[in-house]
Amino acid sequence: MIIIGTPCDSKGQFLPSGSKPPASASSIPGNDNPWHPFNNQAHFELADFLFQQNQMPGSQIDDLMHIWASLQEHPQGQPPFANHQHLYQLIDQIMEEEMWQSFEMQHADAHDPSAPPWKQATYQMYLRDPMKLLEQQLSNPELKDFMDYAPSQVFGEKDQRVWSNFMTGNWAWHQCNELAEQEENHGAMFVPVILASDKTVVSVATGQNEYWPIYITTGNVHNSARRAHGQAVSLLGFLSIPKSDKEHESDSEFRKFRHHLFQTSLKAALEKILPAMTKHKVILCADGHYRRAIFGIGPYIGDYPEQALLACIVQGWCPKCTAHRSSLDSDNNAVLRDHEHTKMLLEMFTTQILWREYGIVDDILPFTTFFPRANIHELIAPDILHQIIKGTFKDHLVAWVEAYIKEHYPDSDAILADIDRRIAAVPPFPGLRRFPQGRGFKQWTGNDSKALMKVYLPAIADYLPDEMVQCIASFLDCCYIIRQSSLDEEDLKAFDNALLCFQDKRKIFQDCGVRPNEISIPRIHALQHYHEMIQLFGAPNGLCSSITESKHIQAVKAPWRRTNRHEALHQMLIINQRLDNLAYFKARMLSKGYLSFPSTPSGIQPQAIDIEWDEPEARDDTYLADTEDDNGLHGISVVELAKVSSPRRLRTFTEIGEDIHYPDLAILVADFVQRSRAQAGLVNTHSQILEKAYTFESATAIFCAPSDLCGVGGMQHQRIHATSSWGGGPARYDCVFVEKNHLLPGFQGLYVAQVLLFFSFADRNTLHSCALVKWFIPIEHCFKTGMWMVQPEMDEQDNYVVSVISLDSILRPAHLIPVYGPTSLPLNLQHTDSLSAFAAFYVNKFSDYHAYQLVF
Repeated sequence: MIIIGTPCDSKGQFLPSGSKPPASASSIPGNDNPWHPFNNQAHFELADFLFQQNQMPGSQIDDLMHIWASLQEHPQGQPPFANHQHLYQLIDQIMEEEMWQSFEMQHADAHDPSAPPWKQATYQMYLRDPMKLLEQQLSNPELKDFMDYAPSQVFGEKDQRVWSNFMTGNWAWHQCNELAEQEENHGAMFVPVILASDKTVVSVATGQNEYWPIYITTGNVHNSARRAHGQAVSLLGFLSIPKSDKEHESDSEFRKFRHHLFQTSLKAALEKILPAMTKHKVILCADGHYRRAIFGIGPYIGDYPEQALLACIVQGWCPKCTAHRSSLDSDNNAVLRDHEHTKMLLEMFTTQILWREYGIVDDILPFTTFFPRANIHELIAPDILHQIIKGTFKDHLVAWVEAYIKEHYPDSDAILADIDRRIAAVPPFPGLRRFPQGRGFKQWTGNDSKALMKVYLPAIADYLPDEMVQCIASFLDCCYIIRQSSLDEEDLKAFDNALLCFQDKRKIFQDCGVRPNEISIPRIHALQHYHEMIQLFGAPNGLCSSITESKHIQAVKAPWRRTNRHEALHQMLIINQRLDNLAYFKARMLSKGYLSFPSTPSGIQPQAIDIEWDEPEARDDTYLADTEDDNGLHGISVVELAKVSSPRRLRTFTEIGEDIHYPDLAILVADFVQRSRAQAGLVNTHSQILEKAYTFESATAIFCAPSDLCGVGGMQHQRIHATSSWGGGPARYDCVFVEKNHLLPGFQGLYVAQVLLFFSFADRNTLHSCALVKWFIPIEHCFKTGMWMVQPEMDEQDNYVVSVISLDSILRPAHLIPVYGPTSLPLNLQHTDSLSAFAAFYVNKFSDYHAYQLVF
């Protein structure tokens, strides 16, 4: 492979190795003012604030400028803009050429007066130049540290292959090998074009409330930048939404027309890129270098209905393989679909056989057949949100559990109500959504489903057969593995094992009559293709439809709210163009040095660090204050006491102990100091009881999770609370993971403790940041849920075991969920009391996917 993205000059001539990028011009050609069309930097920043950040209505901009102009007594009384029209004109001047093009399409029988209305209608589509959008993305200096100019094969520990960003996948590598067969492509950069589309509703209360946006991005951008909701994903256009009356809604001719219209629209959207798919084009890149670029159609992001349209298949069939719709997971004769196979079937069989036996819509070929090196069946992207989180968990598993309870419990309503109370009683945790009323709400979002996943298993574990609980646990394992930002070969093996367990255990739903027929559901079947898709495209979270769901807010819903609802789409097009103009102008000023670069794009975190685990050993309290082991988790985890805006009052340990009902606090502190001195090699003399300390209500854990081996996004910040009143309400004392030994595997290398107090004090000129904690000890690893179980540690007098530890020994917050048992919960149990109301707890490895990797 010699498609390596070698820098060249603006004419395409390769530069010597080590050449610096050309210096960018210091001003706009033909104008001495680098901030043109704005007068200066302040005017641009005000325009960006008013239009993009604050989204101020035009009438309010007029009012603001009028007030500004009335301040004649001040030297700066003259307003920067005469009115909102003046502001909009300046923004439009950034890129004066018209970005949007309109395309009209009609049915062949549109002029037949006897044809139904859907045939006579004119279908309008709005598109932007995809090449310009891609060039803007590739040259955006904000993304220069989050861009790959060539594919790579990354290997981690034990020489295992690692898949993370898109260009670490096999598909880009194979594409480059194919392109390298032509000598003129040597040294070029391969640019995968990733498309995404998804219908969205902006308002239920007003007439035409649906829009069908299509987005474009490039595989060269790192997954984290694509997920950060910035300029790595652009709005390419709006597709037409053909509609019919009830009479023709199920008409096969109307369905076929919808397929034709969709495929024709996509072909038209990408035609301007077609020449650059066979002959390189010189483009400017984010690092300031020019490169020869060869483009290719990459994965397509969409939910299942979109995938069926793309692949020209019948709903209920798999868009990637020929498995029969009645036995998707057990069809041993299934093969992967491709264009040549489809063409052969179209020539051999009738429309009815194609529809019934192969799930193929006759007389239609996918748009990718018109472009080189593209096979839509291979390019269907994994969709964690709609296939896994919503499609499998929320739409099926949760529904099947409820159906089982209703069928097998006479008092099913009481059981379901108790499950809701169990979900509501879950202790708080950073970033964890609470369900005060359980899971009984009408409109689910993806975030609702993800939040319920974290707390669902303990709530239902005591009411279901063991095999059913294991089925759901193994599915959650599948979900949490593939949500990681990087995966190695061991992760894929773990995923395969979890998937096999899920497929085997889910038979319980058939045996008990909840799902009497074979489970043959396309969204669930899609899990079988994830292993291959991860190897092809890298981590699935970089191609998930949650990216488009978030982009809908910026590109569709927020602009729609700014319109007057009359011909709203035209107003939305203009708003999007102006937003892009401002973003483009800002990126240009950044590249020229007139604005400061942000440290990272919004939402992107620093790179994570890998951790190697080994064999277990027993607990040693003296290790709790150790901060010298650079090879352990200490080196990648920091806990800092909360910053306070005003000096805190020093109090004696006796006073503090009385406040928190631990009068022996001073003795515990003295024991801690003695251990600390001994570890430091000081004379082992009994320390005096120290006098005073500062107390704190919270601390922040900053940690790298054992994920993202080669990417970014692993650094996390989570707040740990230890306060008698949180938010003006009840007390909150969070739990934490404390390091036992970094050589131990998973939870065996950790302790769990509940923080009762954060405080700091000085001893012999050494400042100690500490926590008073209550300890939990392991009971067993639960075979049903796959989670560890713990209980409070008690001394010989049946008192809780507490001690003082250094903050350096705390890794991050831990989440415990009660082992509820077979009895119903009291109606008045509050979630803030759960940690003291139960005898045993699950260590929740599903609290987030970082905890999942840590607590196995």
